[in-house]
Amino acid sequence: MNLPNKLTMLRIILIPVFMVVLYWGFPGANYVALAIFIVASFTDMLDGKIARKYNLVTDFGKFADPLADKMLVTAAMLWFVEIGQMPAWALLIVIVREFAVSGLRMIASDKGRVIAAGWSGKVKTASTMVCIVLMFLPIPGWLNTVCVAVIALTTLYSGVEYFVKNKDIIASA
Repeated sequence: MNLPNKLTMLRIILIPVFMVVLYWGFPGANYVALAIFIVASFTDMLDGKIARKYNLVTDFGKFADPLADKMLVTAAMLWFVEIGQMPAWALLIVIVREFAVSGLRMIASDKGRVIAAGWSGKVKTASTMVCIVLMFLPIPGWLNTVCVAVIALTTLYSGVEYFVKNKDIIASA
C-alpha cells in the first residue's frame, strides 16, 4: 500500500477515534476532537498532493479517499446535530448532495466520462472544513448560524452546478 493510501486509511481510522473522544466527553474533549479533525483533514490534502505529484493514483484511492472525506464531514455534522448546534435539515442537504453527485458520477462513468471536481465543489469543501473547525470553538451563536448557512448554501450551489454542467448525462440516461 502506497503512502497516499496509508494516509487515507489513517483518516478512516481517525473517524471512530474522533467520535469516541466526543462521546467520552472529558474536559477539553472538543479541543482533542478538533485536533483529530484537523489532522484527518490534513491527511486528505496531503494524500492527494502526493498521489498526483508522484503518480500514485490507485483504484483504492479513487474509491476510499472521497468516501473517507464524506465520512469525516458527516461524523462532525452528526455530532453538531446531536448537540443542537446544527439543524438536521442542513445535514440532510449535505447528504442528499453527496448521494446525488455520486450517482451522477456513476452514470457518467458508465458512459465513459469522468466528472472532475469543479471550482464550486472545491469552495464547498474548503468552506465546510473551515466552518466545522470554527463550530468546534466557542463562537457566538450568530457565527454558528453563519457557518450553517455557508455550509448549506455552498453545498446547494455546488450540487446544482454539477447537474447544470452535466445535464446532457441525465438527458441521455
